Amino acid sequence: MKKAHVYLVLGLAVFCSACTAPSLRYKDEISRMSARGDFKTAADVIEQKRTKVYAKQDRALAYLDEAVLLHDAGETAKSDELFAQAQDRLEELYTKSVTKAAGRLVVNDLTSPYSVAPYERAMTYFYRAMNFLDQDNLVDAAVEARRAVMFLDNLRGSKQKGYNDDPFVQYFASLVFESVGQIDDARISRTNALEGYLRLRDKLHVQTPEFSVPANYKELGEVIIFHYNGLLPLKRNTTVQFAWDRIYAILSTARETRSGELSPEVANALRAGFMGNAVTLSYPTLVEQPYTIVSSFVQTKDGQRYNMQKMADLAAAAQADLEERLPGIWFRAASRAVAKQVAANAARQAVKSSGNDNTQMWGDLAGLFVTVVGSTVEKADTRQWFTLPAQIFMTRLFLPPGEQDIELLFRDGFGNIVEKHTFEKVRLTPGGRVFLHYRTAN
Repeated sequence: MKKAHVYLVLGLAVFCSACTAPSLRYKDEISRMSARGDFKTAADVIEQKRTKVYAKQDRALAYLDEAVLLHDAGETAKSDELFAQAQDRLEELYTKSVTKAAGRLVVNDLTSPYSVAPYERAMTYFYRAMNFLDQDNLVDAAVEARRAVMFLDNLRGSKQKGYNDDPFVQYFASLVFESVGQIDDARISRTNALEGYLRLRDKLHVQTPEFSVPANYKELGEVIIFHYNGLLPLKRNTTVQFAWDRIYAILSTARETRSGELSPEVANALRAGFMGNAVTLSYPTLVEQPYTIVSSFVQTKDGQRYNMQKMADLAAAAQADLEERLPGIWFRAASRAVAKQVAANAARQAVKSSGNDNTQMWGDLAGLFVTVVGSTVEKADTRQWFTLPAQIFMTRLFLPPGEQDIELLFRDGFGNIVEKHTFEKVRLTPGGRVFLHYRTAN
């Protein structure tokens, strides 16, 4: 039985070679292309390196990373194909997630398929709907809006705290529902959006948007413009040393036996650990990616200016999600540290009890070897949908019918205009609505 502990840990080193996440260097490479506006090139790189950079079980994450870049590049049909594949895969993995949990307590969090954050899941519906709107397909856009609000309704029902709704996606869904004449659904989503902005403004760093609708709006054409801005903070592996008494404190939140005492194996492992100085645990942290543009506004040919309002801060959502996950991350890391100490003790005792010469020395070496292997396979889960923008701005314009050139201008932190983009010959009809979008990452 003791040898089984040893063989298990040795096998983990081989098994863990298949458990990987896109490296920080790879993410930087894609981010630099995005900052230059080379979204199609960046998407091509992801497609070329999909099988090398992403584990097979994380293929959905590769689809998401590529799909949003294709959306930014204007290739909406191909983008939607990838979003559809990603959503199907995520639904399939969700039903299997419970059976995959054991490896996270033995090896590391990378053994399970990537658990998509709720804000990321909500954004899949937004992007698919926008892809359909780009193709003048209001019906399928409304289907994605419906899926989004159903997901968010379930999320509100299952979570009392933290990120339990997405006010931006709710607001967007209300616009789509209005566009297809589903007024009651639009009203409900708009109400949920406004309530969400009030409830989550400190966590998501957003304020309630204020848009005015003119009394003669049915005589005008409406333009809704989304500005996707910036680069999402990147997850990286961070290590910290803990004394074994801290490990005990972390594990004390959940006892192994009904009596409230730790099992003998764990207790022995902790006592053995006290003889060492510390144990190293790994956990993910977020690193900001710099970008210059901080705000934007729209200017029409008659000189009117309309400031873009921040509707979503995905960087803040990513930070909130990580903070929510950290207690579980710490607990699993501490549990793995103890399990590996148990295996090291078992290896040491197995050799010492063999009756061979120099059993003390060889036993210590066996324990050390298993400890080193255990440390090698301990990695933080740095997977994320990293090609998302950091922020999303939006404005609503009501303009005379006909063709319009609409200029979108971008400011840096000093108020200087550093870039602009023109939507040319935007065709507006009385009472009609047009959705436009543009991405900056520099």
